[in-house]
Amino acid sequence: MKIIGYFAIFMATFLAIPADAASVVASVNGSPITDTDITARTKLMAHQGKTSTDNRRVALQNIIDDNIKLTYAANFNAVPEDDVVDAELKKMKLGDMSASEREMARNAMRAEIAWQIIVARTVLPTVDVNAEDIKAEKNNLAREHGLPVEMTIVRLIDIPADVAAKLTKPKDCDGAIKMAEALGGAPQKFTALQYELSADIRERVATLPKLTWSSRKDGSVLLVCSTKKTSEYGDLDNIIKQNTQYKQAMFIADQQLKQLRRKAVILINDDRYKL
Repeated sequence: MKIIGYFAIFMATFLAIPADAASVVASVNGSPITDTDITARTKLMAHQGKTSTDNRRVALQNIIDDNIKLTYAANFNAVPEDDVVDAELKKMKLGDMSASEREMARNAMRAEIAWQIIVARTVLPTVDVNAEDIKAEKNNLAREHGLPVEMTIVRLIDIPADVAAKLTKPKDCDGAIKMAEALGGAPQKFTALQYELSADIRERVATLPKLTWSSRKDGSVLLVCSTKKTSEYGDLDNIIKQNTQYKQAMFIADQQLKQLRRKAVILINDDRYKL
């Protein structure tokens, strides 16, 4: 009778253990991370269109980072309230999710908002962007996407190398056309917004000084006669400054997150997730 009683107590204790307690694969600063958590995170990643050949390991790292971010943000009273988190999640239109997936999404969004607050409060104010930084970023933007600048361009195609070598700097656009015609060329003149140019032409003229022939490429040379800033150009420097500040701040924040990871107590219990 006593044995049966002990057995009943053992079974009651066993059944009282949460079903996923045995599936704890890792912990960060004492907070457990279960296999169920990782599955929910991979499904969230799929909802967001994020795929990886190592989804579950990436999911675990994301959960660890969320915990670290939220722990750090709590020191600055920067953890957002539920209504803020839910409002941002609503904008993402993630569709139908299970309860565990939705809770994972809320936690991920809470961590992301908290980290953005931390960056805005503690990192952005320390970032100084000078004129050279803005110029470099503007040149990159011009080459990759183009600027709201109207450009008048002269293009010579199928021009021999010896003829291209004879081209000199003209006084104006008409002079460039006459020079090209005198050398037997058939110049093309056109006007377009820089961001509307094809990628190959845009890259060649983005930083080309006015009234200067480009180097010969694929048998063609280009010359920018004139440029005209559009109304969109007015706030460009401020936009570029803000974007450059943000990029530099996020780089610094990423380094800070790496330091916080090193200080965190992270235990990986499952060999599948060990590096």
